[in-house]
Amino acid sequence: MLTINDLVYRLGDRLLFDHAGVFLPGRSRAGFVGRNGAGKTTLFRLISREIAPESGAISLPARTRLGRVEQEAPGGPTALIEFVLAADAERAELLARAEAAHDPHDIAEIQTRLADIDAHSAPARAAAILHGLGFDAAAQRRPLSEFSGGWRMRVALAAVLFSQPDLLLLDEPTNYLDLEGTLWLVDYLSRYPASVIVISHDRDLLDDVATHILHLERGRLTLYKGDYSSFEKQRREAQLLAAKGAKKQEEQRKHLLAFVDRFRAKATKARQAQSRLKLLAKMEPVAAIVDDSILPIHLPSPDKPLSPPIIALERVAVGYGDHVVLSRLSLSISNDDRIGLLGANGNGKSTFAKLLAGRLAPCAGEMVRAPKLEAGFFAQHQIDELNESETPYAVFARLMPGAVEARIRARAAQTGFSGARADTPIANLSGGEKARLLLGVAAFNAPHLLILDEPTNHLDIDSRAALIEAINDYEGAVILVSHDRYLLEACADRLWLVDDGTVRAFDGDMDDYARLVLSKSRDEEPKGAPAVAQERPKQEAPKRRDAAQTRRKLAAAEERVEKFTQLLARVDEALAEPDAFARNPQEAVRLASQREELAQALAAAEEQWLELAAEVEA
Repeated sequence: MLTINDLVYRLGDRLLFDHAGVFLPGRSRAGFVGRNGAGKTTLFRLISREIAPESGAISLPARTRLGRVEQEAPGGPTALIEFVLAADAERAELLARAEAAHDPHDIAEIQTRLADIDAHSAPARAAAILHGLGFDAAAQRRPLSEFSGGWRMRVALAAVLFSQPDLLLLDEPTNYLDLEGTLWLVDYLSRYPASVIVISHDRDLLDDVATHILHLERGRLTLYKGDYSSFEKQRREAQLLAAKGAKKQEEQRKHLLAFVDRFRAKATKARQAQSRLKLLAKMEPVAAIVDDSILPIHLPSPDKPLSPPIIALERVAVGYGDHVVLSRLSLSISNDDRIGLLGANGNGKSTFAKLLAGRLAPCAGEMVRAPKLEAGFFAQHQIDELNESETPYAVFARLMPGAVEARIRARAAQTGFSGARADTPIANLSGGEKARLLLGVAAFNAPHLLILDEPTNHLDIDSRAALIEAINDYEGAVILVSHDRYLLEACADRLWLVDDGTVRAFDGDMDDYARLVLSKSRDEEPKGAPAVAQERPKQEAPKRRDAAQTRRKLAAAEERVEKFTQLLARVDEALAEPDAFARNPQEAVRLASQREELAQALAAAEEQWLELAAEVEA
């Protein structure tokens, strides 16, 4: 489907693609991974022909329709549903022609084509997609201008999904979604009928959706078969092999050099020494695969734990002015709780977080906070509120009045800004670095309660792993709001659901919540949605995980089939020699017996492969 040959592209003095090449087969769903700033978004721009490569070629089959979400949020007076419907340019053109057509042959041709593209079910399909991304029927009729930028980006995503391009390019599509929208999108993409390349740092999305992983590292592209977990395993194995190869070659070089140094001056050995020097010169170095270092994230724990509960709520209500957002809140938080907040955007998760952080006062009921309770608060919107002319050093200097420069720089380095990075203007920091800075500020006073509202949006997969480790090492209480299911599963011990104007304990795990969200989404889809949307297979989260395990078993079965086939070929080759039995009868008998065993093993491996392939296909 997509072929990249010898691609070279520079951004300023940085070489992003160094003679990169890859072939992505048709109807594959590829997760595109690599460090922040490696060039993933740039490759999307190259594929979309927005920019041209320095050299090399990117080719797609003729008439391939590309779909990509624009970086700028749409706006204007157009209703959401009309904006999404307009994304299908062919349908819009045919409908306009149908209105103006008078010739019976033209009318018949237009109507036939409208039927071919299923144009008449388009409104139901568009409504189903918008509903899955969080827009009810009333919201779908409202103009774009009434929504915030994040919600309008959801509409842009809905429009691209509705157009059903042959190659769908998605760049961090979950950044503007809540957990519920993310679960719906994962379910939708796992059934997408064409090719998808998705840039994402969400491990669960990559495991549930991807059939391939496209990895960008040091300017080169490598395609791995399987989901992200399979990619990680293959990469670790490659690292071990490369490290062993580099070590073995180094030992060989030392051995050759020792011979040369010992015998170079001896006339009888001079020729052998020269031949070894030539061998050394021709020896291509084997480079060990080494991951770029990931700076740890440090969340200092409180010096003294407080007596539980640190917060107790009894019939509390909270809101803004006369508008009550949440009520009937009767909950308590202990000093070592790990609580994940669930619920759709707009249900009041951020309002509840502000209440716990002390940024909102209750308007009814009783809220008791432990004396000397210190709360740290991280919210996604704070990144946009940073003073971009400041530096990380200046931020920590303001938090440490009177401290000597060495102490301030030590604290900045602990957060990930050592040396010159501490003096870099915030405007020049990446999104991930800004998130690290704000995490350092939120946890600066070693709080007893840490509230993290979407902390992973700008972090890559390795940095997310560092955050998980930091949260699990932190000894205070944590409240987590995140669309990253992997983060919630790894860190949260309890789940609270923010819904129906209140907060209550959720009796279940993330798999149960995923089933609840998807079943509710299907039950509430607009009437008239197409059959493909109404008759979705019951792909529950555990079953998707079982499917991923089955694919891994299938890959292992393929390896066994290949191994037994090669061994059988070697035995057949030995037995095919004219004098095999005459030269060594016992060895020939042993080989014949071994061939029978290998043939049986191959047949069993092939049968297992067929069964697993059928399961994966199903």
